[in-house]
Amino acid sequence: MHDFNFWWRLLRPHTLTASFVPVAVGSALAWGQTADFRFLLFFAMLFASMLIQVATNLFNEYYDYIRGLDTAQSVGIAGTIVHDGASPRFVLSCALACYFLAALLGIYICSQSSWWLILIGGFCMLVGYLYTGGPYPISASPFGELFAGGFLGSGVILISYYLQTGQITALCFFVSIPIFLLIGLILTANNLRDRVGDAQNGRKTLVILLGHEKSVKMMGIVFAVCYFWPVLLIIFAQLSPAIMLCLFSVTSALKALKIFTPAGQSPKEMMPAMKYVAQTNTRYGLLYALGLFLGSIL
Repeated sequence: MHDFNFWWRLLRPHTLTASFVPVAVGSALAWGQTADFRFLLFFAMLFASMLIQVATNLFNEYYDYIRGLDTAQSVGIAGTIVHDGASPRFVLSCALACYFLAALLGIYICSQSSWWLILIGGFCMLVGYLYTGGPYPISASPFGELFAGGFLGSGVILISYYLQTGQITALCFFVSIPIFLLIGLILTANNLRDRVGDAQNGRKTLVILLGHEKSVKMMGIVFAVCYFWPVLLIIFAQLSPAIMLCLFSVTSALKALKIFTPAGQSPKEMMPAMKYVAQTNTRYGLLYALGLFLGSIL
């Protein structure tokens, strides 16, 4: 019988804001554009997204262990296999169970909206598996940020919006851009920490191709775009200035950049910066969603 700490390390609930935030943003944008907000669909989408992210985390732990990337000396992983003695088969079974539950929720979502979504949901689950599974894992390529931000960020926002409004708009896509970028940066931060070890294992992540210094500069530019983007939405899309509440998350971004900037740090020394990048996504995303919601009711 495993204790609470084991399940916390296995499921990593503290990381799930990366799936909660996009659902919140898409739903908040839809709130002012529908007279009948469907709360059951909102919660079904929320839990399905979280289950897919948990499964992706578990696939990541399983395949990193199988490929010899995770050892007892690794820093920053969940570590239930290498530290807690969980069997790889148990971790894989948990991932598949999460996918099964997400599929059941997906069937309900499709029955209440469109059966075309079953293709989109199935493709998202396939990407979640291929992110670390298969012969050519996405996480080992330069396209990890693109897939993570595209599917967990913009993709989930667009689906959440569609479930409430029955349509996809250009505005919804443009609103999703900062979340797309911030979720991608979570992966960038992870890869910055693991850059040396990943390079030794033959990985070709974007961070490895750019090097530490250029990767941190890229992160700074992306943060700047995220904080300037709402200004463009206010000017050109006439959204409420309330979306500028996201500016209150900037301190986390600056702290992350300050820690990451010096080159030659150990993975352990970069761990706090990873935390600040994840906090930036959480705080920015929830404040952004709050601003969208306030703009629709004021």
